[in-house]
Amino acid sequence: MGVRRQGRDIGMLLQRAGLAPAVLEKEHGRVSVHHYARLINVLRRATKDELWGLCSRRVPLGSFALASRLMISRETLGDALREGCHLYHLLLDDFTPRLIVANGKAYLRIIESHPSCPRQAFAQRTLLFFARGLASWLIERRLPINRVHLSGEDGEADTTETSQLFQAPVSSGESYTELVFNAEWLNLPVRQDEASRRVFLKSAMPSLLVKYRNDACLTERVRVCLRRRLAESLPSLVDMANELGLSPQTLRRRLKDAGSGFQYIKDEVRRDAAIDYLMRADISLMEVASRVGFSEPSTFHRAFKKWTGHAPGVYRETRLKSTTEGQLNRLLLIYDTSWEEGLKHTYQGGIHQPPQKPMELIT
Repeated sequence: MGVRRQGRDIGMLLQRAGLAPAVLEKEHGRVSVHHYARLINVLRRATKDELWGLCSRRVPLGSFALASRLMISRETLGDALREGCHLYHLLLDDFTPRLIVANGKAYLRIIESHPSCPRQAFAQRTLLFFARGLASWLIERRLPINRVHLSGEDGEADTTETSQLFQAPVSSGESYTELVFNAEWLNLPVRQDEASRRVFLKSAMPSLLVKYRNDACLTERVRVCLRRRLAESLPSLVDMANELGLSPQTLRRRLKDAGSGFQYIKDEVRRDAAIDYLMRADISLMEVASRVGFSEPSTFHRAFKKWTGHAPGVYRETRLKSTTEGQLNRLLLIYDTSWEEGLKHTYQGGIHQPPQKPMELIT
């Protein structure tokens, strides 16, 4: 996008990276990690821009290296990400990254200076991809992403590719483009120094593309299995361990080592699916409960309120109000809202809303 906007010879750039220009003509064309890394380096040198002409202002060569040097001087991942956000705030005009912490979640969020075009939307995802890879290198562990939010309405193909890139569920049409992960990861210590940084920079692109991507990671395998059985009776820890060929003790230990747990993943899968269904006003609350594996709507009501701090009907109505078709969708909620009000009377005293921590903005 960026080099084409600058009028550069695309075919020549592809040839420098060892790729045939015909690769762009293939609908489902794919290239190896090696060639993709070479292409990125070719684009960087040709444009003298670390984001390849995608933004209105050039990101000087060496910016990524400077970011890594500044970030290794910090003690924790949270402090390192804050340092990186400060640097790129100075380098970018179209948008800036910020780290936000609220209710046990961390949001690596893109704040737009003005409405983005497809070229800048791609730049935003590229920056988040590099940030996630750099964070994983800093702590010597793959940083697991719970969810990716994309602003604007992306096509199904783009959403699918983004999901594969970050190995996490993706939702479009959100207020911000951001990565969501557990805030506890921010407390992990930075494990790199200047010597390891120099080694890393020699092969930074392949490392970001491959080293900390683990498609077969145990947490993701558990998550995939649970999504597949979402509308059924979800398996127990013992059942899941048997399916994965592990003992229950080993599964529990390995999930703990990855900073997760079986019940946590199960709740997370149900919560994310419920949120997606609640954004569709044509699906009743009772059907949402059934689709995420709850036989009793009242049980779903209590669980969702525990996960989000809001009743499902209230959450749905609040989110739909912010959409351009909110008023129309609200007409479809009258019946479901009255159903939920009945639940409040039936289970009065058993439902409460936990106090919500105020959002902390880390700039």
